[in-house]
Amino acid sequence: MKKIILSIVLSIGFISLNAQDILLDKVVGVVGDKAILLSEIEEQFALMQDRQGVVPQEAKCYIFDQLLTQSLLVVQAELDSIEISEVEVDAQLDARVSQILQYMNGNVEQFIEYYGKTPDEVKEEFREDLRNQILAQRMQSQIMSEVTVTPKEVIAFFNKIPKDSLPYFGSEVEVGEIVMSPKPNKAERQRAIDKLTEIRRQVIEEGADFATLASQNSDDPGSKRRGGDLGWTKRGDFVPEFEAAAYNLEKGDFSEIVKSDFGYHLIQLLDRKGNRIHTRHILIIPEITEADIERTRLELDSITRLVRADSISFQRAVARHSDENTQSKTNAGIIVNPKTGNSFFEIKDLPVEVFFTIDSMSTGDISSPVKFEDVQSGDVVFKALMLFSRTEPHTANLQDDYSKIQTAALEQKKASYMGEWVKKTRNKTYVRIDEIYSSCEELKKWTDPEQKRFR
Repeated sequence: MKKIILSIVLSIGFISLNAQDILLDKVVGVVGDKAILLSEIEEQFALMQDRQGVVPQEAKCYIFDQLLTQSLLVVQAELDSIEISEVEVDAQLDARVSQILQYMNGNVEQFIEYYGKTPDEVKEEFREDLRNQILAQRMQSQIMSEVTVTPKEVIAFFNKIPKDSLPYFGSEVEVGEIVMSPKPNKAERQRAIDKLTEIRRQVIEEGADFATLASQNSDDPGSKRRGGDLGWTKRGDFVPEFEAAAYNLEKGDFSEIVKSDFGYHLIQLLDRKGNRIHTRHILIIPEITEADIERTRLELDSITRLVRADSISFQRAVARHSDENTQSKTNAGIIVNPKTGNSFFEIKDLPVEVFFTIDSMSTGDISSPVKFEDVQSGDVVFKALMLFSRTEPHTANLQDDYSKIQTAALEQKKASYMGEWVKKTRNKTYVRIDEIYSSCEELKKWTDPEQKRFR
């Protein structure tokens, strides 16, 4: 399980941790000067099984084909002098290992115990693999950069689909939102400031133990158990207000009271190594009262009335009033479907609260404020939903589904173009594949009978 977690995050492969994890290894493929190991195929196959359940053995042929393609892309990238800076590699390694540490609440000791290696050792082990992965992606993007489809090609692609094979699309909707979170009132904000000010005084003037006070008072459940310890982090891991204060501290110093969207912080800098810092904090969150919640609902209700009366546009209401940290605010209030990356949702993919709210709405309607509550944290947010469009269930057609058909046509053209590029480029590159994979149909395109590359 520990290997699987790391592989998912790094998307590169496994780390062998124990003797029983070591595979009997051999080189099964060579592309240019790049070797592909049997263990790479077996490890990715195991990861596929972990994600999908039962996987046929033939999937190893597909995995090998992908590894051969990646190696060919890397070889060509190096020939074309495509460069990847160490800064870029470091940034991606830091991001991926930081993601693992987040699963462990920043506990480096747990990381070491779990993987048998320090975060820095893990980064070093995967540096070359990640560099090659980035090179391959960069080369592929360069190859595909000029691939486009014309309207004529989209129509031709659609017309080639047998009528009885056309996809059937369920009802889809496009929904916008104005999001408002209740804010604590002035008295509650001052109570939080006063409490944290007294804690700061006890630490600085009386020498009270910071960790003990954090365990007793902090409203950050993740770090509270560790005496407020946030572990080692890099720039960009914290919200700007917290980070600005933390990076301006000297080792051992305490900050003034720092306000962020989370509440109020008292920060201590424990250590610094280059661009990384080790901090701990105590967080006090002002209480949000029922009166604060009701005030927010009434405020959003008044905004929806203005939108209905055309006194303010929906987009202007979003810009003025929707929460800053809401993704939809940067999209004029339109909610993006995380599964597709566009703004259309099939009815079955909508959150239950959204479905029941818009079910009886007409296009162009805006709802009254709807209360959403996080089951785990209890946090409350109000949303006013606008229904921009609704399609009826239908068989795919060019008029209603042009953008989807265009995307499918482009992807097919890219796949075909990539296949031609592989065929052309591998004829100029040394390729050798072990004979144990000679039965793989996916690998026939890599072989050259004259050179007998299955060996």
